[in-house]
Amino acid sequence: MKRVTAQQTRRSYLAGLGAASLTGVAGCLGGDDGIDELTVAYMPIFPDLQYFVMESEEYLAEIDADIDSREFTDGPAIVQAFGGGEVDIAMFGIVPSMIVIDRGIGAKVTATNIKEPMAILAHDEFHTLWDEHGTDAFDVWEDEHGDPFRFGTFPQGSVPDTLLRYWLQTEAGIDPDTLEIVEIGGANAVFQAISNGEIDGTSIMEPVPTRADLEELPVSTLRTSAEIMPGQPAAVTLMTDAVRDAPVAEEFLRQHVRATEFINDDPATTAEIVEDGIGMPAEHAALALEGPLSNFVTDPREIESGTETFAQLAHENGQLDEHLSLEQIFDYEIYDGL
Repeated sequence: MKRVTAQQTRRSYLAGLGAASLTGVAGCLGGDDGIDELTVAYMPIFPDLQYFVMESEEYLAEIDADIDSREFTDGPAIVQAFGGGEVDIAMFGIVPSMIVIDRGIGAKVTATNIKEPMAILAHDEFHTLWDEHGTDAFDVWEDEHGDPFRFGTFPQGSVPDTLLRYWLQTEAGIDPDTLEIVEIGGANAVFQAISNGEIDGTSIMEPVPTRADLEELPVSTLRTSAEIMPGQPAAVTLMTDAVRDAPVAEEFLRQHVRATEFINDDPATTAEIVEDGIGMPAEHAALALEGPLSNFVTDPREIESGTETFAQLAHENGQLDEHLSLEQIFDYEIYDGL
C-alpha cells in the first residue's frame, strides 16, 4: 500500500477539468459498476483512528479494490483534491465535507468516525475567574494580566474553531470577533503554543488535552464538547457518488465498523496503533482512549443534531453558500444496509 503526501499526489492530467465532470474519475471503474481502485484520503489525527486500525489490522485488504491511501495535512487540501477528482473516499472534518457538497461535487457523508471529541482548554487561573465572574472573566483577565485572553486553535472554519465560536456565542454570550483567536495549523503546533505561553486557551481534540495533563501544563478542560453540543460532529467519512453506487461502499463501511469495534474492545492494542500511526506514545494514547473525548462510532445518525448546528453556523459564517439539510449531507442507506 502506498502512502504519499498531498503534494506528491496531484494528477496533472486532471488539471483544468471542471469538478462536475470529475465525479468518479479517481476510482477506476470496473465492470458491473464495480470499482477496481479506491483513493482514500485521511489525516494523521486522533479522530481518524479507524483508518489506522483498518491499515494496521489489514482490514483494507479485504475490500475488493486496490487501495491507494493518501495522507493530507489539512482539510482544505482534501477539499481541493475532491475538486480535482483525485479522491474517492476521505476521512476528515464535517465542515470541509460540507464545503465539498456545497460546491456541487457529488459526495455524501456515509459514516462518522467520532463524536464529541473536543474540549475547551483554558489556563488554570482563568478557571477561577470563570467560576467567580462568569462571562466577565475575560475582562478581569485582561485587567489582571495587561493583555487580553488569547485563544489559539485550527484555522477559522475548522471543527475546533467552529466549536469554540459556538461556545463563546451561546454560553459566554460573547462575539468571538471581539476576542483574540489565533489561527494555528496542527495539534502539535497548538500544544507548543500552550507550552510556550503563546496562548491562554484552545479548542482541541486528543492528544493535546492528555499531553497537557501529563506534562503538567497550566491549562485544563473548562468544557467538553459533549457539554457544549451533544452529538458534536468532527471527523467523518465522505464518499463520492460513484463510490456510493458501487458495492465497494458497503465493503468499506463494513471494515469501518470493525475498526470502531476494535478500538472500543481492545484499547491496549489500539494505543500501539496510535503510536505507530500518529506518533503519540502508547502509554499516553491509552490514557486518551480512556478519557471522555474518545467516543468512536460509525453510525452517521450519532451526529445528526450537531451537524444541523454546524451547517447553520457554516452558512451564517459564509463558508457555505447554502444552508445544507441533513438529506443533502448524509447517505444512511449504506450503513443501514450492513
